[in-house]
Amino acid sequence: MKKKLGLFRIRKEIPKSLNNTIGIITFMAMILAWFFGSNFTGISHIFLPTPQATFGAILSGLKDGSIWADMGISCYRVFMGFFISVLIGVPIGILSGTYRIAGAVTKPLIGFMRYLPVSALIPLIMVCAGVGESAKITIIVVGAVFSLITMISDVAKNVSIDLIHSAYTLGASQGQVIRKVMIPAMMPQIMDNLRTVMGWAWTYLVMAEMLASSSGLGYSIMIAERFMKTYIIFMGVFTIGVLGLVIDKIFALINYLLFHWATEE
Repeated sequence: MKKKLGLFRIRKEIPKSLNNTIGIITFMAMILAWFFGSNFTGISHIFLPTPQATFGAILSGLKDGSIWADMGISCYRVFMGFFISVLIGVPIGILSGTYRIAGAVTKPLIGFMRYLPVSALIPLIMVCAGVGESAKITIIVVGAVFSLITMISDVAKNVSIDLIHSAYTLGASQGQVIRKVMIPAMMPQIMDNLRTVMGWAWTYLVMAEMLASSSGLGYSIMIAERFMKTYIIFMGVFTIGVLGLVIDKIFALINYLLFHWATEE
């Protein structure tokens, strides 16, 4: 039997330098495919703008400050919605996963709310919160918080019962078990879940800015769509993708620095 290549063994670790190199090559290959597809296939630039036009728009926006302003207001909305979702979702999720009685109270409501399309709730949110910053942040919170509660609840349920019993045996109170046993055991997975929620926050931000805004990256995408400036749409999408990637890597770094014993990255 032939010996299998180490690179293709299930869950086999590869050198970090190789992992990073493959990632860069993959990204550059996508850009190259985009370049050839938009310049040499005859596809109309209305449907597939060139990288030159897209990156030219990005450089122009960086120089005149317009893209910085859109990035600033969009990041503010995302982080505000994210932090509010965390402040609400993490404590409720821990209680829901720790106490069966709390789970019985929250599970039906959360199960109902997290399947509602946020776009259908936007008119109601605008009636209640107006059309200012509160409405946009509320859209992000509504889109993220209910799924976050479910995820944190599942993490709490998966904490080893042996750890809890051992803490009780050593004389710990319920509050001490939660603070000193459950929450430390949950933190690596909580951080992973927060990375996921941050991605959702950007999704709901764009939805909010396209439907109820006069500024931000989502708004610029909507305006470009009206005038068929698809290179501006690509510019907005690319900018959001880069911001999301940078934020995700920051989360991964924080997770590794704090909980390197429980992470694979």
